[in-house]
Order: sequence, then C-alpha cells, then structure tokens
Amino acid sequence: SPSGTLMLTASTDEKAKLWSADTGECLRTLDGHLAGVLSAAFSPDGSSVVTASTDTVAKLWRTETGECYRTLAGHRDRLYSAVFSPDGVLVLTVSMDTVAKMWRGGAG
Repeated sequence: SPSGTLMLTASTDEKAKLWSADTGECLRTLDGHLAGVLSAAFSPDGSSVVTASTDTVAKLWRTETGECYRTLAGHRDRLYSAVFSPDGVLVLTVSMDTVAKMWRGGAG
C-alpha cells in the first residue's frame, strides 16, 4: 500500500488478499470474481484496490472493508492488468481482446 502497512496479492483461486505488512496476517479476502485474479493494485491514496480477472471484469474494492463497490464490465476476453491513474480518478484495464479501456470513477 502507499502507506507501507498493507500488502496485496492476486491469485488463480479467484481471490485477492490484503495482508498486514507488519505481521503477515491475512486481514481481508476480496472474493467475488468467477475466475482467476491476475492483477491487483492499490489506488494512489490506498483507499481502494482494483483487481483484474480472467472472468473478463475488473472490480473496485474498499481497502478498509473489503466491499466490492463497482464492477467494470465490457471486455470480450480475459483481463490481465488493471491500474489506477496517478490521481486515482481513472482505472486502466488491459485485456486479451487486445483492447485497453479507461474508466472514470476510480477510487471512491
């Protein structure tokens, strides 16, 4: 995380996880994708996480609660990356469909 207190992992088990950087303890499991999660990234302020999955969607999550607050659907094939813009306003997703998309309403 930008603060250095959290770590984030993505996994082919359809989940991403938030971990304590101090203790290594799993604090939250971000569960909601229907296929493997290939990418996970923090927003610049650390308040949100974006995940990209082979289920063709990206999801935005609240770091504090683990709640999914938005699903970004519109690609035709698996996603392999998603990141926030430096100001956190936009999310960029990249898919095996050879399309990159920019989405408004990033960190929220």
